[in-house]
Amino acid sequence: MTLDATLARIDAGLPAAIERLLELLRIPSISTDPAYAAECDRAADWLVADLNALGIEAEKRKTPKHPMVVGHVPGDGPHILFYGHYDVQPVDPLTLWDRDPFDPAIEDTAKGKVIRGRGSSDDKGQLMTFVEACRAWKEVHGTLPCRITFFFEGEEESGSPSLVPFLEANKDELKADIALICDTGLFESRVPAIMTQLRGLCGEEIILTGPDKDLHSGMYGGAAINPARVLTRILGNLFDDTGRIQIPHFYDGVPDLPEDIAAQWQALNFDHGSFLGDVGLSTPAGEQGRTPLEMLWSQPTAEINGIIGGYTGDGFKTVLPSQASAKVSFRLVGSQDPHAIRKNFRAWVEAQLPDDIKVSYVEHGASPASQMATDHPAFEQARAALGAEWGHEAAFTGCGGSIPVAGYFKSILGMDTMLVGWAKDDDQIHSPNEKYDVESFHKGIRSWARILDAIR
Repeated sequence: MTLDATLARIDAGLPAAIERLLELLRIPSISTDPAYAAECDRAADWLVADLNALGIEAEKRKTPKHPMVVGHVPGDGPHILFYGHYDVQPVDPLTLWDRDPFDPAIEDTAKGKVIRGRGSSDDKGQLMTFVEACRAWKEVHGTLPCRITFFFEGEEESGSPSLVPFLEANKDELKADIALICDTGLFESRVPAIMTQLRGLCGEEIILTGPDKDLHSGMYGGAAINPARVLTRILGNLFDDTGRIQIPHFYDGVPDLPEDIAAQWQALNFDHGSFLGDVGLSTPAGEQGRTPLEMLWSQPTAEINGIIGGYTGDGFKTVLPSQASAKVSFRLVGSQDPHAIRKNFRAWVEAQLPDDIKVSYVEHGASPASQMATDHPAFEQARAALGAEWGHEAAFTGCGGSIPVAGYFKSILGMDTMLVGWAKDDDQIHSPNEKYDVESFHKGIRSWARILDAIR
Protein backbone atom coordinates (compact mmCIF):
# COMPACT_ATOMS: atom_id res chain seq x y z
CA MET A 1 0.00 0.00 0.00
CA THR A 2 1.28 3.45 -0.88
CA LEU A 3 1.69 6.66 1.04
CA ASP A 4 -1.25 8.03 -0.93
CA ALA A 5 -3.59 5.63 0.88
CA THR A 6 -2.42 6.94 4.26
CA LEU A 7 -2.81 10.55 3.16
CA ALA A 8 -6.32 9.81 1.89
CA ARG A 9 -7.20 8.23 5.25
CA ILE A 10 -5.91 11.35 7.03
CA ASP A 11 -8.08 13.57 4.83
CA ALA A 12 -11.19 11.48 5.43
CA GLY A 13 -10.57 11.24 9.17
CA LEU A 14 -9.90 14.95 9.78
CA PRO A 15 -13.29 15.75 11.41
CA ALA A 16 -12.85 12.92 13.92
CA ALA A 17 -9.25 13.97 14.58
CA ILE A 18 -10.40 17.51 15.34
CA GLU A 19 -13.03 16.21 17.75
CA ARG A 20 -10.39 14.23 19.62
CA LEU A 21 -8.19 17.33 19.86
CA LEU A 22 -11.10 19.42 21.17
CA GLU A 23 -11.71 16.81 23.84
CA LEU A 24 -8.08 17.04 25.00
CA LEU A 25 -8.18 20.84 24.89
CA ARG A 26 -11.12 20.87 27.33
CA ILE A 27 -8.82 19.57 30.07
CA PRO A 28 -7.26 22.62 31.86
CA SER A 29 -3.82 21.07 32.39
CA ILE A 30 -2.05 24.18 33.73
CA SER A 31 1.15 22.76 35.19
CA THR A 32 2.46 25.82 37.00
CA ASP A 33 -0.62 26.19 39.25
CA PRO A 34 -0.99 23.49 41.96
CA ALA A 35 -4.77 23.98 41.84
CA TYR A 36 -4.75 22.18 38.46
CA ALA A 37 -2.68 19.15 39.47
CA ALA A 38 -5.66 16.82 39.11
CA GLU A 39 -6.35 18.18 35.64
CA CYS A 40 -2.76 17.50 34.57
CA ASP A 41 -3.25 13.97 35.83
CA ARG A 42 -6.48 13.71 33.84
CA ALA A 43 -4.76 14.87 30.65
CA ALA A 44 -2.10 12.19 31.11
CA ASP A 45 -4.83 9.58 31.58
CA TRP A 46 -6.54 10.78 28.40
CA LEU A 47 -3.36 10.36 26.37
CA VAL A 48 -2.66 6.91 27.81
CA ALA A 49 -6.17 5.83 26.88
CA ASP A 50 -5.84 7.25 23.37
CA LEU A 51 -2.54 5.48 22.75
CA ASN A 52 -3.91 2.25 24.19
CA ALA A 53 -6.86 2.54 21.78
CA LEU A 54 -4.29 2.46 18.96
CA GLY A 55 -2.82 -0.76 20.32
CA ILE A 56 0.18 1.08 21.75
CA GLU A 57 1.42 -0.11 25.13
CA ALA A 58 1.37 3.15 27.08
CA GLU A 59 1.27 4.03 30.74
CA LYS A 60 1.36 6.99 33.10
CA ARG A 61 4.58 7.33 35.07
CA LYS A 62 4.57 9.23 38.36
CA THR A 63 7.03 12.02 39.13
CA PRO A 64 7.27 14.35 42.16
CA LYS A 65 4.94 16.71 40.27
CA HIS A 66 3.02 15.87 37.10
CA PRO A 67 3.19 12.48 35.39
CA MET A 68 4.98 11.48 32.23
CA VAL A 69 3.30 9.37 29.55
CA VAL A 70 5.44 6.69 27.91
CA GLY A 71 4.36 4.34 25.15
CA HIS A 72 6.21 1.85 22.98
CA VAL A 73 5.68 0.37 19.54
CA PRO A 74 8.04 -2.49 18.64
CA GLY A 75 9.25 -2.78 15.08
CA ASP A 76 12.10 -3.00 12.62
CA GLY A 77 14.09 -0.19 11.05
CA PRO A 78 15.06 3.00 12.84
CA HIS A 79 13.95 3.65 16.41
CA ILE A 80 12.44 7.12 16.83
CA LEU A 81 11.30 8.86 19.99
CA PHE A 82 8.49 11.39 19.65
CA TYR A 83 8.22 14.05 22.37
CA GLY A 84 5.45 16.53 23.12
CA HIS A 85 3.98 18.17 26.21
CA TYR A 86 0.37 18.09 27.37
CA ASP A 87 0.57 20.89 29.94
CA VAL A 88 -0.44 24.46 29.06
CA GLN A 89 0.20 28.02 30.13
CA PRO A 90 -2.09 29.90 32.56
CA VAL A 91 -4.89 31.84 30.87
CA ASP A 92 -4.53 35.20 32.64
CA PRO A 93 -5.76 37.79 31.93
CA LEU A 94 -9.03 35.96 31.45
CA THR A 95 -10.89 39.16 30.54
CA LEU A 96 -8.94 39.38 27.27
CA TRP A 97 -10.25 36.06 25.99
CA ASP A 98 -13.15 36.17 23.56
CA ARG A 99 -14.40 32.80 24.83
CA ASP A 100 -13.71 30.35 27.66
CA PRO A 101 -10.13 29.20 26.98
CA PHE A 102 -11.08 25.63 27.92
CA ASP A 103 -14.22 25.56 25.82
CA PRO A 104 -12.45 25.19 22.46
CA ALA A 105 -14.23 25.66 19.16
CA ILE A 106 -13.67 25.90 15.43
CA GLU A 107 -13.92 29.52 14.31
CA ASP A 108 -14.04 31.11 10.87
CA THR A 109 -11.55 33.95 10.45
CA ALA A 110 -10.44 36.13 7.54
CA LYS A 111 -7.46 33.78 7.09
CA GLY A 112 -9.40 30.54 7.35
CA LYS A 113 -10.69 28.15 9.99
CA VAL A 114 -8.88 28.00 13.32
CA ILE A 115 -9.07 25.89 16.47
CA ARG A 116 -9.46 28.38 19.32
CA GLY A 117 -8.47 27.45 22.88
CA ARG A 118 -5.61 27.25 25.33
CA GLY A 119 -3.08 24.62 24.25
CA SER A 120 -4.41 24.40 20.69
CA SER A 121 -1.00 25.38 19.29
CA ASP A 122 1.26 24.96 22.32
CA ASP A 123 1.42 22.01 22.42
CA LYS A 124 -1.64 19.75 22.38
CA GLY A 125 -2.54 20.43 18.76
CA GLN A 126 1.05 19.84 17.65
CA LEU A 127 1.41 16.71 19.77
CA MET A 128 -1.75 15.23 18.29
CA THR A 129 -0.55 15.75 14.70
CA PHE A 130 1.93 12.93 15.25
CA VAL A 131 -0.56 10.71 17.09
CA GLU A 132 -3.11 11.19 14.30
CA ALA A 133 -0.51 10.40 11.63
CA CYS A 134 0.25 7.15 13.46
CA ARG A 135 -3.48 6.41 13.76
CA ALA A 136 -4.05 6.79 10.02
CA TRP A 137 -0.91 4.82 9.17
CA LYS A 138 -1.99 1.90 11.35
CA GLU A 139 -5.55 1.93 9.99
CA VAL A 140 -4.15 1.59 6.47
CA HIS A 141 -1.16 -0.69 7.04
CA GLY A 142 -2.12 -2.59 10.20
CA THR A 143 1.19 -1.73 11.84
CA LEU A 144 3.37 1.34 12.32
CA PRO A 145 6.36 1.89 10.02
CA CYS A 146 9.16 1.53 12.54
CA ARG A 147 9.96 1.24 16.22
CA ILE A 148 8.49 4.25 18.03
CA THR A 149 8.64 5.50 21.61
CA PHE A 150 6.07 8.10 22.65
CA PHE A 151 7.16 10.44 25.45
CA PHE A 152 4.76 13.12 26.69
CA GLU A 153 5.67 15.53 29.49
CA GLY A 154 3.37 17.46 31.85
CA GLU A 155 5.77 20.12 33.19
CA GLU A 156 7.25 21.84 30.13
CA GLU A 157 5.44 25.11 30.84
CA SER A 158 6.65 25.13 34.46
CA GLY A 159 10.39 24.54 34.00
CA SER A 160 10.41 20.72 33.68
CA PRO A 161 11.66 20.01 37.24
CA SER A 162 11.10 16.25 36.88
CA LEU A 163 12.50 15.88 33.37
CA VAL A 164 16.21 15.42 33.96
CA PRO A 165 15.81 12.92 36.84
CA PHE A 166 13.29 10.98 34.74
CA LEU A 167 15.58 10.86 31.70
CA GLU A 168 18.52 9.76 33.83
CA ALA A 169 16.49 7.05 35.55
CA ASN A 170 15.10 5.71 32.24
CA LYS A 171 18.04 6.11 29.84
CA ASP A 172 17.96 2.61 28.43
CA GLU A 173 14.22 2.66 27.83
CA LEU A 174 14.06 6.08 26.16
CA LYS A 175 17.22 6.15 24.07
CA ALA A 176 16.49 5.98 20.33
CA ASP A 177 18.23 6.65 17.03
CA ILE A 178 16.72 10.13 16.79
CA ALA A 179 14.14 12.23 18.63
CA LEU A 180 11.31 14.12 16.95
CA ILE A 181 9.76 17.16 18.62
CA CYS A 182 6.68 19.03 17.40
CA ASP A 183 6.76 22.28 19.38
CA THR A 184 7.96 24.77 16.76
CA GLY A 185 6.48 26.55 13.76
CA LEU A 186 6.50 27.47 10.11
CA PHE A 187 8.89 30.19 8.97
CA GLU A 188 6.85 33.35 8.39
CA SER A 189 3.72 31.18 8.71
CA ARG A 190 4.21 29.60 5.27
CA VAL A 191 7.57 27.84 4.84
CA PRO A 192 8.17 24.49 6.61
CA ALA A 193 11.15 24.74 8.91
CA ILE A 194 13.43 22.34 10.73
CA MET A 195 14.94 24.05 13.76
CA THR A 196 18.67 23.43 14.06
CA GLN A 197 19.49 25.71 16.97
CA LEU A 198 17.62 26.76 20.08
CA ARG A 199 18.37 29.38 22.67
CA GLY A 200 18.81 28.32 26.28
CA LEU A 201 16.93 29.85 29.19
CA CYS A 202 17.63 31.03 32.71
CA GLY A 203 14.75 32.33 34.85
CA GLU A 204 15.22 34.32 38.04
CA GLU A 205 12.88 35.99 40.50
CA ILE A 206 14.39 38.80 42.57
CA ILE A 207 12.66 39.91 45.79
CA LEU A 208 13.71 43.08 47.62
CA THR A 209 12.53 43.74 51.19
CA GLY A 210 12.90 47.03 53.08
CA PRO A 211 10.68 48.05 56.01
CA ASP A 212 8.95 45.30 57.98
CA LYS A 213 5.51 46.54 56.83
CA ASP A 214 3.94 48.79 54.19
CA LEU A 215 4.38 52.43 55.26
CA HIS A 216 2.20 55.54 54.91
CA SER A 217 3.90 57.65 52.24
CA GLY A 218 2.98 60.88 54.02
CA MET A 219 4.52 59.76 57.29
CA TYR A 220 7.60 57.97 55.92
CA GLY A 221 8.05 59.10 52.32
CA GLY A 222 11.49 60.58 51.67
CA ALA A 223 12.97 59.27 54.90
CA ALA A 224 12.39 55.52 54.44
CA ILE A 225 13.91 53.40 51.70
CA ASN A 226 11.41 52.24 49.08
CA PRO A 227 12.09 48.73 47.67
CA ALA A 228 10.12 49.51 44.50
CA ARG A 229 12.38 52.49 43.76
CA VAL A 230 15.50 50.39 44.32
CA LEU A 231 14.16 47.58 42.17
CA THR A 232 13.27 49.80 39.21
CA ARG A 233 16.67 51.50 39.38
CA ILE A 234 18.45 48.14 39.24
CA LEU A 235 16.28 46.88 36.40
CA GLY A 236 16.86 50.10 34.52
CA ASN A 237 20.60 49.47 34.71
CA LEU A 238 20.30 46.13 32.84
CA PHE A 239 21.01 47.81 29.49
CA ASP A 240 23.19 50.62 28.21
CA ASP A 241 21.96 53.15 25.65
CA THR A 242 22.79 50.79 22.75
CA GLY A 243 20.81 47.89 24.22
CA ARG A 244 23.85 45.92 25.38
CA ILE A 245 23.31 43.93 28.60
CA GLN A 246 25.44 45.20 31.49
CA ILE A 247 25.83 42.09 33.69
CA PRO A 248 29.58 41.29 33.92
CA HIS A 249 30.69 38.33 31.78
CA PHE A 250 27.19 38.02 30.32
CA TYR A 251 28.54 37.62 26.77
CA ASP A 252 31.07 34.92 27.64
CA GLY A 253 30.44 32.04 25.25
CA VAL A 254 28.45 34.02 22.67
CA PRO A 255 29.86 33.05 19.23
CA ASP A 256 30.12 35.25 16.19
CA LEU A 257 27.52 34.42 13.55
CA PRO A 258 29.29 32.56 10.68
CA GLU A 259 29.12 34.39 7.38
CA ASP A 260 27.55 31.46 5.54
CA ILE A 261 24.77 31.17 8.13
CA ALA A 262 24.16 34.90 8.02
CA ALA A 263 23.91 34.69 4.23
CA GLN A 264 21.44 31.78 4.44
CA TRP A 265 19.22 33.70 6.86
CA GLN A 266 19.41 36.79 4.67
CA ALA A 267 18.22 34.70 1.72
CA LEU A 268 15.03 33.89 3.63
CA ASN A 269 13.92 37.47 2.96
CA PHE A 270 12.53 37.90 6.45
CA ASP A 271 10.22 40.91 6.54
CA HIS A 272 11.43 42.71 9.65
CA GLY A 273 8.90 45.49 9.28
CA SER A 274 5.81 43.31 9.11
CA PHE A 275 7.13 41.06 11.90
CA LEU A 276 6.92 43.96 14.34
CA GLY A 277 3.99 45.59 12.58
CA ASP A 278 1.87 42.49 13.18
CA VAL A 279 2.03 43.18 16.94
CA GLY A 280 1.57 46.96 16.72
CA LEU A 281 5.26 47.93 16.82
CA SER A 282 7.56 49.54 14.27
CA THR A 283 11.16 49.91 15.49
CA PRO A 284 13.56 47.12 16.57
CA ALA A 285 14.45 47.73 20.22
CA GLY A 286 17.33 45.29 20.77
CA GLU A 287 21.06 45.74 20.55
CA GLN A 288 22.03 48.19 17.83
CA GLY A 289 23.77 46.83 14.76
CA ARG A 290 21.82 43.56 14.72
CA THR A 291 19.00 42.55 12.41
CA PRO A 292 15.81 41.34 14.13
CA LEU A 293 16.45 37.82 12.82
CA GLU A 294 19.92 37.81 14.41
CA MET A 295 18.39 39.10 17.66
CA LEU A 296 15.83 36.30 17.64
CA TRP A 297 18.07 33.39 16.69
CA SER A 298 21.72 34.09 17.50
CA GLN A 299 21.88 36.72 20.25
CA PRO A 300 21.19 36.44 23.99
CA THR A 301 18.56 38.53 25.75
CA ALA A 302 17.56 39.80 29.17
CA GLU A 303 13.86 40.50 29.61
CA ILE A 304 11.77 41.77 32.52
CA ASN A 305 8.70 39.53 32.53
CA GLY A 306 6.82 41.01 35.48
CA ILE A 307 7.09 43.50 38.34
CA ILE A 308 5.10 43.44 41.59
CA GLY A 309 5.18 45.88 44.50
CA GLY A 310 2.88 47.95 46.66
CA TYR A 311 -0.80 48.50 46.00
CA THR A 312 -1.99 47.38 42.55
CA GLY A 313 -5.76 47.18 43.07
CA ASP A 314 -8.45 49.57 41.94
CA GLY A 315 -8.25 53.15 43.15
CA PHE A 316 -5.23 54.52 44.93
CA LYS A 317 -3.36 53.74 48.13
CA THR A 318 -0.42 55.90 49.19
CA VAL A 319 2.02 53.36 50.57
CA LEU A 320 5.70 52.63 50.50
CA PRO A 321 5.73 48.86 49.91
CA SER A 322 7.58 46.61 52.26
CA GLN A 323 8.54 44.40 49.36
CA ALA A 324 8.99 44.59 45.59
CA SER A 325 9.82 41.79 43.19
CA ALA A 326 10.49 41.11 39.53
CA LYS A 327 10.74 38.08 37.29
CA VAL A 328 13.63 38.24 34.83
CA SER A 329 14.52 35.76 32.09
CA PHE A 330 17.65 35.34 30.00
CA ARG A 331 17.66 33.65 26.58
CA LEU A 332 21.09 32.15 25.95
CA VAL A 333 23.11 31.16 22.88
CA GLY A 334 26.33 29.36 22.07
CA SER A 335 28.10 28.02 25.14
CA GLN A 336 26.72 30.53 27.64
CA ASP A 337 26.45 28.82 31.04
CA PRO A 338 23.01 29.44 32.61
CA HIS A 339 24.36 28.76 36.09
CA ALA A 340 27.16 31.31 35.62
CA ILE A 341 24.59 33.79 34.29
CA ARG A 342 22.51 33.34 37.45
CA LYS A 343 25.54 33.73 39.72
CA ASN A 344 26.77 36.85 37.91
CA PHE A 345 23.29 38.40 37.85
CA ARG A 346 22.93 37.99 41.60
CA ALA A 347 26.35 39.47 42.29
CA TRP A 348 25.51 42.40 40.00
CA VAL A 349 22.22 43.01 41.86
CA GLU A 350 23.80 42.82 45.29
CA ALA A 351 26.52 45.31 44.34
CA GLN A 352 23.76 47.89 43.80
CA LEU A 353 21.81 47.43 47.02
CA PRO A 354 21.66 50.33 49.51
CA ASP A 355 21.51 49.95 53.27
CA ASP A 356 18.31 48.44 54.75
CA ILE A 357 17.41 46.49 51.61
CA LYS A 358 17.58 42.70 51.77
CA VAL A 359 17.40 40.48 48.70
CA SER A 360 16.25 36.91 48.09
CA TYR A 361 15.81 34.89 44.92
CA VAL A 362 13.69 32.12 43.45
CA GLU A 363 15.15 30.03 40.65
CA HIS A 364 12.94 29.28 37.64
CA GLY A 365 14.89 26.83 35.50
CA ALA A 366 18.24 26.86 33.73
CA SER A 367 19.15 25.21 30.45
CA PRO A 368 21.89 25.82 27.87
CA ALA A 369 21.41 26.50 24.18
CA SER A 370 21.25 23.58 21.73
CA GLN A 371 22.80 23.05 18.30
CA MET A 372 21.53 20.14 16.20
CA ALA A 373 23.75 17.93 14.03
CA THR A 374 22.11 18.06 10.60
CA ASP A 375 24.34 15.35 9.11
CA HIS A 376 21.90 12.66 10.32
CA PRO A 377 20.19 11.34 7.15
CA ALA A 378 16.74 11.93 8.65
CA PHE A 379 17.20 15.69 8.30
CA GLU A 380 17.47 15.67 4.51
CA GLN A 381 14.77 13.00 4.24
CA ALA A 382 12.45 15.19 6.29
CA ARG A 383 13.28 18.28 4.24
CA ALA A 384 12.22 16.51 1.06
CA ALA A 385 9.05 15.17 2.68
CA LEU A 386 8.07 18.62 3.96
CA GLY A 387 8.69 20.24 0.61
CA ALA A 388 6.37 17.71 -1.05
CA GLU A 389 3.55 18.57 1.37
CA TRP A 390 3.86 22.34 1.64
CA GLY A 391 5.08 23.31 -1.82
CA HIS A 392 8.08 25.17 -0.36
CA GLU A 393 11.58 23.81 0.21
CA ALA A 394 12.00 23.34 3.94
CA ALA A 395 14.51 25.66 5.63
CA PHE A 396 17.04 24.95 8.36
CA THR A 397 16.41 27.77 10.82
CA GLY A 398 17.15 28.96 14.32
CA CYS A 399 14.60 29.55 17.03
CA GLY A 400 14.29 32.37 19.53
CA GLY A 401 12.54 30.15 22.04
CA SER A 402 13.93 27.51 24.35
CA ILE A 403 13.09 23.82 24.24
CA PRO A 404 15.48 22.44 26.89
CA VAL A 405 14.47 18.82 26.33
CA ALA A 406 16.32 18.83 22.98
CA GLY A 407 19.57 19.56 24.78
CA TYR A 408 18.85 16.95 27.42
CA PHE A 409 18.18 14.32 24.77
CA LYS A 410 21.70 14.99 23.51
CA SER A 411 23.51 15.29 26.84
CA ILE A 412 21.68 12.51 28.71
CA LEU A 413 20.45 10.10 26.02
CA GLY A 414 23.15 10.82 23.44
CA MET A 415 20.79 11.32 20.50
CA ASP A 416 20.11 14.13 18.08
CA THR A 417 16.75 15.85 17.80
CA MET A 418 14.78 17.05 14.80
CA LEU A 419 12.35 19.84 15.61
CA VAL A 420 9.46 20.24 13.19
CA GLY A 421 6.23 22.11 13.85
CA TRP A 422 3.31 23.79 12.17
CA ALA A 423 2.54 26.76 14.44
CA LYS A 424 2.11 30.20 12.88
CA ASP A 425 3.40 33.55 14.07
CA ASP A 426 -0.11 34.74 14.93
CA ASP A 427 -1.09 31.68 17.03
CA GLN A 428 -0.85 33.80 20.20
CA ILE A 429 0.76 31.05 22.25
CA HIS A 430 1.09 32.02 25.94
CA SER A 431 -1.42 34.83 25.25
CA PRO A 432 -5.22 35.22 25.28
CA ASN A 433 -7.14 33.78 22.33
CA GLU A 434 -4.55 31.17 21.43
CA LYS A 435 -5.41 29.36 18.19
CA TYR A 436 -4.13 26.72 15.79
CA ASP A 437 -5.04 26.81 12.12
CA VAL A 438 -7.07 23.84 10.92
CA GLU A 439 -4.71 23.84 7.94
CA SER A 440 -1.71 23.52 10.28
CA PHE A 441 -3.35 20.60 12.07
CA HIS A 442 -4.35 18.88 8.84
CA LYS A 443 -1.12 19.39 6.91
CA GLY A 444 0.89 18.67 10.06
CA ILE A 445 -0.67 15.21 10.25
CA ARG A 446 0.02 14.67 6.55
CA SER A 447 3.60 15.92 7.00
CA TRP A 448 4.35 13.41 9.75
CA ALA A 449 2.98 10.62 7.57
CA ARG A 450 5.34 11.71 4.79
CA ILE A 451 8.29 11.91 7.21
CA LEU A 452 7.55 8.47 8.65
CA ASP A 453 7.39 7.08 5.13
CA ALA A 454 10.73 8.70 4.26
CA ILE A 455 12.75 7.61 7.30
CA ARG A 456 11.39 4.11 7.92
